[in-house]
Amino acid sequence: MHTDPIADMITRIRNAAGAMKESVDIPASKLKIEIADILQKEGYIKAYRIIDDGKQGTLRVNLKYYNSRHVISGIQRVSRPGRRVYKGSGDIPKVRDGMGISIVSTSSGLMTDLKARVSNVGGEVLMKVW
Repeated sequence: MHTDPIADMITRIRNAAGAMKESVDIPASKLKIEIADILQKEGYIKAYRIIDDGKQGTLRVNLKYYNSRHVISGIQRVSRPGRRVYKGSGDIPKVRDGMGISIVSTSSGLMTDLKARVSNVGGEVLMKVW
């Protein structure tokens, strides 16, 4: 049993990218699928798909490379089970002066830091990607 499934997802992506794998399999959940959707829309991964195995399902994430380097140069968990990090809409930090994104869990669903600032909603900062 994992106490932090989002950190597990981040670690799997980071390890697969370091090993130059084409894709990585992650146990699926609604939250992880939403995170993968945001990463795809922002151009950090090629694609993702859900493989139905009759139980929980598997999320297969196809990694994206450019000039033999992974597009995600850094990915970090911010809020974790032992220390939750909540920010208001004006306090959501910019990642690398706007060159990266934060994924924020708001009352309106998961969104990037820029969209949360524009929508004027705050929430739990889940992770930073650059």
